[in-house]
Amino acid sequence: MAGITVPQRTRKSRKPTGKPNPPIILLTGPEKTGKSFEAARGSGSDLIGTTYWIEIGGTEGTADYYGRVPNADYEIVQHEGSYQDILDAIRWVNHQPRVEGKSNMLVIDSMTSLWDMLSDEIAVHARNRAIRKAQRNRSRVPTLDDPVVIDSDLWNRAKDRWGEVLWLLRRHQGPCLLLARTEIVTAFENDKPTRNSMRKVKAEKNLPAAVDAIVDLHAIGEAWLTGVRSLHMEVQPGESQRFHDFSVDTLLRRLGLQDAAESRSSYELRPDADLQEQSQPQQQPAPRQSAARRARHLDGEQAAKMIRDALMHPTDPENALRELREEHGRRTLQSVNTKTRLGAMSADELITKSLDHLKAKAEEAPAGEGGSESSGDEQTPGERTGDEAGHAPSDRADPEPEEERTPPPPDPHAESPVTDRPEDVSEAEEPQDLPWPRTAQAKRVNRVMSVLLTEAEIQARIIGMSMREHLEQITEPDTEDTPPPMTKLRTHVLENRPLVIGLLEERGERDLANAYRLAGKPELKIADMFAPLYTDLVTSG
Repeated sequence: MAGITVPQRTRKSRKPTGKPNPPIILLTGPEKTGKSFEAARGSGSDLIGTTYWIEIGGTEGTADYYGRVPNADYEIVQHEGSYQDILDAIRWVNHQPRVEGKSNMLVIDSMTSLWDMLSDEIAVHARNRAIRKAQRNRSRVPTLDDPVVIDSDLWNRAKDRWGEVLWLLRRHQGPCLLLARTEIVTAFENDKPTRNSMRKVKAEKNLPAAVDAIVDLHAIGEAWLTGVRSLHMEVQPGESQRFHDFSVDTLLRRLGLQDAAESRSSYELRPDADLQEQSQPQQQPAPRQSAARRARHLDGEQAAKMIRDALMHPTDPENALRELREEHGRRTLQSVNTKTRLGAMSADELITKSLDHLKAKAEEAPAGEGGSESSGDEQTPGERTGDEAGHAPSDRADPEPEEERTPPPPDPHAESPVTDRPEDVSEAEEPQDLPWPRTAQAKRVNRVMSVLLTEAEIQARIIGMSMREHLEQITEPDTEDTPPPMTKLRTHVLENRPLVIGLLEERGERDLANAYRLAGKPELKIADMFAPLYTDLVTSG
């Protein structure tokens, strides 16, 4: 594919310095082979200024005890054990000054414990994710004994956190000594196990490729150099050498620390999220218009008309007003002035008053008129904003007589007038042949009461008692045939849920018990939930 052939920036080239980088050494081996001992003994090398020891895991707890090793000279860096605090401890070590011109050494014991911690974090996150998914789907919640699959995105997250640690180690201006355990695993060939075995570093699999030298301790006093990146030593690629009389000081000298540069020379990759790169000319984003500039295209009459049209929305005027505010923005609407009988105000204030007016109408609507639905002859704020926005048409006919003009709507900020109300009459004086009006709120109350009574009946059946016996604690002595108050019934039902869940689990109905544990308070579909057990359950609306 054709591309750009001309350099896009001025560059410089330089000669190589020939100096090695401060080495990152990986000291591996099975448990109890002397890894921490050798690190403590190597901290007293005269090539090192100060050795800082970061202990991760604490399972061995040898950082304090190995201070008695002959020639040991190091300082322990304390941390609280969290990933972020370990990162900050490494940053703190990287900013410590040199001692008499000598570089400092960083010891991490161990990288195995760090990788185990990152693996445990994503395992806990995967289990919490599975629990949240089960709760959303109202399915069985996995227990601690159930295996949970760790998705690939979590493993990628763990590798990113691991890579951030290595990124900080590469910025340390001195040698780094990393300790890790090895384990004996079965060797595979063509994805099939063989009879042979091999040693494997128990850490993130790319760790051996990120270090400059690998020393494997097979036993106490038996060291093998299994990998190295150095021109100071005569080692053939792929060759493993027995390292006689091994010590960290000897290895540092063979790697050329005395001739090393003050800091590592590395070029980090910078992934670019824009995969188009230079194949297309970059388009500059359009400059964002200010609120004042956008307001020039909207005057008071237009704003008033849009608000009136939103108020006349056939189904949801409140949502239409909110969408109008979101479309134009509050800053733009605040800069547009409108004139109404309530006074001069911005378009944003007019929308706010219109929303308040709709809310007041919904609250003051009579019980039998369907809640927030407005009557056809009642005026809304939008009906008085068309010609009252300060721009009345010049060719308008003569104004209507004052007595025939539609009265203005109530001011949202004015106190509601006190009207005379007839005295309350008793139920005996009410006409008995007319049914009581059933409002939406009464319907909801009856629905919830019916659901609670159904759940109480289910609980009574599972516990093994009658409905009257189950509700005896919350029923008044003289009102046995009357249902208890809804608040007491709801509390009683919720208090008996753990008992019912336990009985269901004893009967082997684990899925139903788990669904009941996640049920709502109240659960409107309680009859459907227990339909497999009791087909005669019915909740009336």
